[in-house]
Amino acid sequence: MSKPTDLVQGTLDLLILKTIALEPMHGWAIAQRIRRVSNNVLQVNQGALYPALHRLEQQAWIQAKWGESENNRRAKYYSLTKAGQKYLRAEETNWERLSSAIGLVLKTV
Repeated sequence: MSKPTDLVQGTLDLLILKTIALEPMHGWAIAQRIRRVSNNVLQVNQGALYPALHRLEQQAWIQAKWGESENNRRAKYYSLTKAGQKYLRAEETNWERLSSAIGLVLKTV
């Protein structure tokens, strides 16, 4: 099996927002879902995840509430705000445009 791919700079925020758009999640669950959905290609370490969560919270794109995790431990659950939903839609559009353009270059050059 190949080694996990490092995330392209700037995509972590998009991946986090998309992941918690489904339902509120705590940090470890966010990282695990990204890993699982990407078939172990994308792995988010805690050193990148938690600073990103704090940054998104400061931007008011996510909010955090304390809750109890599946293993009965206290955990912060992150959810999308209205501003976060709007930002996510815009970033998804930008990502689609950018990835399509990169695909065109890779196919023609």
